[in-house]
Amino acid sequence: MTDLTPAHTIKRSGHWDDAHDSCVLTYDERFLRRKRLLTAHNQGFLVDLPHTESLNHGDAFLLEDGKLIEVIAAEEALLEITGEDLVRLAWHIGNRHCPCQVEPTRLLIQNDHVIRDMLGKLGATLRDVSEPFIPEGGAYGHGRTHSHAH
Repeated sequence: MTDLTPAHTIKRSGHWDDAHDSCVLTYDERFLRRKRLLTAHNQGFLVDLPHTESLNHGDAFLLEDGKLIEVIAAEEALLEITGEDLVRLAWHIGNRHCPCQVEPTRLLIQNDHVIRDMLGKLGATLRDVSEPFIPEGGAYGHGRTHSHAH
């Protein structure tokens, strides 16, 4: 892996411009410290960060050669949740420490059969969708929430 251009720095969304290329990653793939990645144009690079980072859609890897690689949230299989009492449903999802994308008329979570069953019993309307997953950050708007398996 020594022939790959390394990235030791992340530039957060809104604090950079003019990306050289992009890298499409799922929510789980956007949590990393050291990994070989490919850009949309099939160019390899090595992410080698000082510590594990949670990356957001619109962040960028700063390569050692000065090029920026934009992070794009990949489409993935998700569960769309709607219902008459969306606030109550959101509370139950949060109580189980599930990452959740909160929108005015719906919630999105990673598909989990146990949570799906619980939400169905609570009266939620559930639908499988495929789209980018950009959940709310952890406490104070950054970081990640974790399941009970943490």
